[in-house]
Amino acid sequence: MDDPFVPADFEVPGSFEGPGFRLEPLGPEHNERDHAAWMSSIDHIRSTPGFDAQEWPTLMDLEANRTDLVGHARDFTDRVGFTYSVLDGDDVIGCLYIYPARTPGHDAEVRSWVTEGRAEMDTVVWRSVTRWIETEWPFSRPHYASRS
Repeated sequence: MDDPFVPADFEVPGSFEGPGFRLEPLGPEHNERDHAAWMSSIDHIRSTPGFDAQEWPTLMDLEANRTDLVGHARDFTDRVGFTYSVLDGDDVIGCLYIYPARTPGHDAEVRSWVTEGRAEMDTVVWRSVTRWIETEWPFSRPHYASRS
């Protein structure tokens, strides 16, 4: 049997507060706001470090997005991956993904994006989440594409 992504005794954070944003687990309750956020920023997301070789984002309707969010929520519950909505107030301004590494030599793959309209938050989120991952998560070699 493979080792679990996070230890059984690790308490997965249910939220995080950063400068100008907060994280909460992504779920179907975010559907309309999440869909609007990424649909308005597809080219911007594709230019974000960590997303340049990804198949996502691709166009999908609200129902397909809801199905995707249900899957992310299930991953969170099953402790096999953790996706957070990046919020400013009630506005979805991005997303954060923490999943098992696909990059050799790493134990976690961390990716985040923000909307084109909130592009100034990309480095803010990256810096804050990098420190959070280093201090609060059980990973020794996470991979999170750097920002300039």
